[in-house]
Amino acid sequence: MKEDNKILKLVYTFFLGLLLAIFVGVGINTFYPGPKAPEFPIELNTYGKAPELTSEQIKIQKNWDQKAAQHNKDMRPYNRNVSILTLVSAVIFLVVSMIFEKRIKIIADGVMLGGLFTLLYSIGRGFASENSKYVFAVVSVGLVIVLYLGYHRFVREHGIVSKIAKEKS
Repeated sequence: MKEDNKILKLVYTFFLGLLLAIFVGVGINTFYPGPKAPEFPIELNTYGKAPELTSEQIKIQKNWDQKAAQHNKDMRPYNRNVSILTLVSAVIFLVVSMIFEKRIKIIADGVMLGGLFTLLYSIGRGFASENSKYVFAVVSVGLVIVLYLGYHRFVREHGIVSKIAKEKS
């Protein structure tokens, strides 16, 4: 029975973390929607037809290519902004998890996992911004956060540092 409880806690922690990351993504998409993608012109649908385009279709194709290129250009700052919002959310989740880690451990663990999932989402959106300096900054922040959390949760909490110091004396 005790083993079942451990598995249920693990599943709950993972599910809470995943749900928090989805919550952030859906919330951002709801209240800060991205630029609308251009619709592919039906005139260019050559399925089942000869592969050669007419002069009119070539004009339509060029026009659509320009709209698609502009959409891709518009998406870069949007992805950067979404990355910033998710990075802030991830930091908030991680701070909340550290505040509550002694009181409500299972929820704190789920919130921490949600913060890490949200951080991964932020890094992915950072890559989509196609700005290498920004990506480097986001990855650096992520690295610092993960190193701190690893130290805080696994080294300091379990007294590994003090055990090593005692062994040396």
